[in-house]
Amino acid sequence: MEWMIIGILGPEGSYTEKAAKQWNKMGDLHYYDDIQDTVEAVLRNEVDYSIVPVENSLEGSIPLTLDLLMEHQLKIAGEVIVQISHCLLSKGRLSGIKVVMSHPQALSQCRKFIKMHFRNTEVRPVLSTSLAAKLASGSKDIAAIASVESAQRYGLEILEENIQDINENHTRFIVVGKETPHPTGNDKTSIIIYLQKNRPGALFEILKEFANKSIDLTKIESRPTKKFLGDYLFHIDLRGHIEDKNIKETLEKINSKVGMLKILGSYPAAR
Repeated sequence: MEWMIIGILGPEGSYTEKAAKQWNKMGDLHYYDDIQDTVEAVLRNEVDYSIVPVENSLEGSIPLTLDLLMEHQLKIAGEVIVQISHCLLSKGRLSGIKVVMSHPQALSQCRKFIKMHFRNTEVRPVLSTSLAAKLASGSKDIAAIASVESAQRYGLEILEENIQDINENHTRFIVVGKETPHPTGNDKTSIIIYLQKNRPGALFEILKEFANKSIDLTKIESRPTKKFLGDYLFHIDLRGHIEDKNIKETLEKINSKVGMLKILGSYPAAR
């Protein structure tokens, strides 16, 4: 990997930082307050790439990330899978905690633990797990749900480890840029389709084109267009690169059958 400037969700100690270092150990990291700012930093030419979470194995997709991919003319240039291990962090004792903070996804991933130990405690969502840790470093009354790295970064005690509801907890991060990487032989392509006129069998006709070419679909998800109730876009991930002949031919066929086809990018698969 070459040296580059990478935008990530901050502050320091976030899982996004872990993903960035996993993707490129040489990158110069720039921290942003939220997912939207992180993605749009690429558009503002402040960074070469940005890395943001797109999907969690327990809680599903991150709606804001999917919406930003639809709104902006950017390319997915890579993906990173990070194992998530949440800890309860604080400068105080468990019995003295008055507020529990974390990112909404992390709070959802630790729902059972929170219900068991903090039924009558204020649970406060914040913009990132590392921000929760940073805030917790200023008060013994606050506990953060965040990573071991956050505990080390902000001088917090680890009161409990592995507090997520299910141990097999992974988050998929995407690398957002402006260019499509060359094929590697182990690639994914992400697209969005809009049928425009829904009718019986309309989606099946599209999916059949992939089946006819033996193209492996790794994800299909519907998202509202926000135009009116019952109107949907379909986010699809598939194995292969846009430069592969069978992928290119299939997408050309599909493009003639749908109201819109947007290619989000072809990039090296993490697995």
